[in-house]
Amino acid sequence: RQWREATQWLSSTTEIAMHPAYQAVIGMGPEALPMILEDLRSNSGHWYWALKAISNEDPIPPRDRGAIKKMKDAWLRWGAEKGFDAA
Repeated sequence: RQWREATQWLSSTTEIAMHPAYQAVIGMGPEALPMILEDLRSNSGHWYWALKAISNEDPIPPRDRGAIKKMKDAWLRWGAEKGFDAA
């Protein structure tokens, strides 16, 4: 919540991802993945940097980069395949 409130008006993905609250979520490691995927499913948001940083994976095909709906769907499918209840 703190991260969303502090970054809601920012347009820079880098500034959003460098916010201390966002970095704290990344610091939680794999335990944060279910929460991130659920929040992505429910609220969308710029979780892609954190997901990639924590999982060391990137299920988004190059052709879909920048297409937010497709990026979201790719990560939610990834979460389902990995056993997370996010899809």
